[in-house]
Amino acid sequence: MSELSQYLNSKGIRPTAVRILVLRALQQQQQSAVSMADLEEVLQTVDRSSVFRTLNLFLEHHVVHQVEDGTGQTKYALCEEKCRCGARHEHLLSDFHVHFYCEHCRRTICLPDIAIPNVAMPEGFTLSAANFVLKGTCAACQSRVAQSKNKFD
Repeated sequence: MSELSQYLNSKGIRPTAVRILVLRALQQQQQSAVSMADLEEVLQTVDRSSVFRTLNLFLEHHVVHQVEDGTGQTKYALCEEKCRCGARHEHLLSDFHVHFYCEHCRRTICLPDIAIPNVAMPEGFTLSAANFVLKGTCAACQSRVAQSKNKFD
């Protein structure tokens, strides 16, 4: 049994060819969150409804988490082992992590080691999710910008 099949089994998901393809495509994103359209482009042989159903199943089993990064598209990122997006207790903001949207390459990157700052919720309010997106220039784009500047200096 492949490593991906074992991982899906450990999450309570029956491994199918489509699920393994979607999981592999998500793993290849290197901590970047991707839209369903991005996945469809990579997985051209898989129909849209299968990708959609697989992403929803992965959300239910905490294989991925959703990111709203302000682009108008929901994006999906693989949960790391330390990701607590699926914790079934009263959520604290520290259960969620920060995401970074690069305005140059337009990637949304998980920053799992940076917790969302804690905010005291007013009485009677219950937190179920949090979204904290920082925007700017990622390290890869920053070095490209610096290199192109040096060429013209």
